[in-house]
Amino acid sequence: MSKAFGFYDVVEPTGSGPKAIRVQAKVHMFSAQEGGRTSPVTTRYRPNHNFGAATDLTFYIGQFEVPGERWIEPGETAELVVEFLNVVGIAELLQPGRRWRIQEGGKLVGEAEVISLL
Repeated sequence: MSKAFGFYDVVEPTGSGPKAIRVQAKVHMFSAQEGGRTSPVTTRYRPNHNFGAATDLTFYIGQFEVPGERWIEPGETAELVVEFLNVVGIAELLQPGRRWRIQEGGKLVGEAEVISLL
């Protein structure tokens, strides 16, 4: 684990399988009024992904793949691909129906749900 500012990024590779796991996900980015971002995101956006309780400071590394040249605006919900590093424990978390929080450090900026594994 890599520790910065009290948060932990899980970076230990599984040692087997692919380097990344891709999922189709339904992503909702919170509006500024909901405490989220004030600007849109697009492909290569790499927020923190938190699958634990709100007090859990363990994060996984994942990157958005937004179709075309589209931008996801604050307050918008969209289906897109999220690619996660294949690290210890992530495969068990990425199951259809599993929900998680999208954060920028300690700030909650969205939420997502796994639709399917790719």
